[in-house]
Amino acid sequence: MAKGYFIFTEDIHDQDGINAYGAKAVPTVIQSGGRPIVVADSADVIEGKWHGSRTVIIEFDSVEAAKAWYDSADYQAVVGLRHAAAESNAVIVAGFEMPS
Repeated sequence: MAKGYFIFTEDIHDQDGINAYGAKAVPTVIQSGGRPIVVADSADVIEGKWHGSRTVIIEFDSVEAAKAWYDSADYQAVVGLRHAAAESNAVIVAGFEMPS
């Protein structure tokens, strides 16, 4: 089963607000088996345009686990903090598995 990756790009306009969001959101990630693997405040854009000033990638054991975390009551209780503090894009993608 392919791993699931939740990718956020955030254009932060309220740093204190995004810090408050992170303090409440990270425990929901950990409780759901997620592993933050990238939290970057800059990106070296090679081609095209990149949204925002921060990129976050969270690894889950599957796409279903990533969706379950996002849809969980615990996360939904804090997601509004992110919406208030940043303009965000969010996607879930499946990890690549080499064909046998």
